[in-house]
Amino acid sequence: MSRCARRPSRSRPRRPRNSSGVDGPNDSRVLLIGARRHADARGWFSETFVAPRLKALGIACDFPQDNMSLSREAGTIRGLHFQRPPSAQAKLISCLRGRIFDVVVDVRTGSPSYGRSLTVELTDGGEQLFVPVGFAHGFMTLTDDAIVAYKVSGLYDPSAEGGLVWNDPALAIDWPTPARGPTLSDRDAALPRLSELDIPFEYEGGGPLTLERA
Repeated sequence: MSRCARRPSRSRPRRPRNSSGVDGPNDSRVLLIGARRHADARGWFSETFVAPRLKALGIACDFPQDNMSLSREAGTIRGLHFQRPPSAQAKLISCLRGRIFDVVVDVRTGSPSYGRSLTVELTDGGEQLFVPVGFAHGFMTLTDDAIVAYKVSGLYDPSAEGGLVWNDPALAIDWPTPARGPTLSDRDAALPRLSELDIPFEYEGGGPLTLERA
């Protein structure tokens, strides 16, 4: 079971607990976290995961699993994915090599931004993207041999896999696809449209999907 909450920062009013018994797992804020790199003549050093820093940003997650992918060709799409409760996952995503076009879609029934998406470009400059529970996530690689790493707040559960097809017209995502078309797996190509999806998440407050920078 995923144990993750995006807790309000001290400057924000505290939200009521939801049915899962934790604060804000259906938070509407996707967080883009800037890199902190210390450079010298040798190169640079960076702390890539500091739990107290995330807590100060309002993120309280246990991350029991790390994942990594290598995509050989630019134009490779992975997603749009999520896991259903009780195995739902929040994600902390980094691009270790190259650049990716990252996509987050609100799939919370009753949300004021249901079906809407936001996009952001991640690079190997060290920034990270936090995606709360209640959203589908995917990306397209913009360079060859792109490597993406992400922490997840719940273990992989094949019985809980869910997703949306990347080119659903209802999502209106402006993918930067190459002229030859994207590269994706047969399974991702066969994912359902939003209108065909049995939505596993309910909106419990927090407002519409937004992107914040930290």
